[in-house]
Amino acid sequence: MFEPQNLTLFVLSGLLLNMAPGPDSLFIMTRSARQGWRAGSVAALGIGAGVFVHIFAAAFGLSAVLVASATAFSAVKLLGAVYLVYLGFTLLKGRSGGETAPSAPKDFLSYRKTFLQGFMTNVLNPKVALFFLAFVPQFIPAGTAHKNLAFLFFGCVFNVNSLLWSHVLVLSTAFASDRLKGYAGLTRWVNRTVGGLFLFLGIRLALAKRP
Repeated sequence: MFEPQNLTLFVLSGLLLNMAPGPDSLFIMTRSARQGWRAGSVAALGIGAGVFVHIFAAAFGLSAVLVASATAFSAVKLLGAVYLVYLGFTLLKGRSGGETAPSAPKDFLSYRKTFLQGFMTNVLNPKVALFFLAFVPQFIPAGTAHKNLAFLFFGCVFNVNSLLWSHVLVLSTAFASDRLKGYAGLTRWVNRTVGGLFLFLGIRLALAKRP
């Protein structure tokens, strides 16, 4: 199913790709900063669940529809863009993250909502599906008998690595947030910056062209 050198290269490449900033990382860091490491971990698990959707879709050919159909790609792209813009506006209009949960309920989400938001942030990004279609097959030997199983294996390895890196972000962001709780002005600036980044990513996704 795989060669040891291919697996090592895949793991290293996946870790480097996971370190690149994007909507998933921003969402994990936002929830970790606002509600602590538990909420950040739930957000990471929600995103990981979304990644599994893309893995299974790509392994069984469903993601290929996004490449072949301009309508399908545009529909998913616009839904994802609207969702990212919504998250951006939510952060921009939210209160300072230095307040506690009882006095700032709009800034705090239940674990269920946090999980679902992480899940939707990932699932509604068609670029994730296209990434798996382009990246994973490069590490599957041409003579592999069951390519679907090999794809699922590499996809799961990637997702485990992604969850490990996500929890590095969770812990480091939660730690930094605890140290900055007394600086309401700085926290407000960070919230607005992250909100602006979500808006930017949403607009960029809306303008993205089908490959």
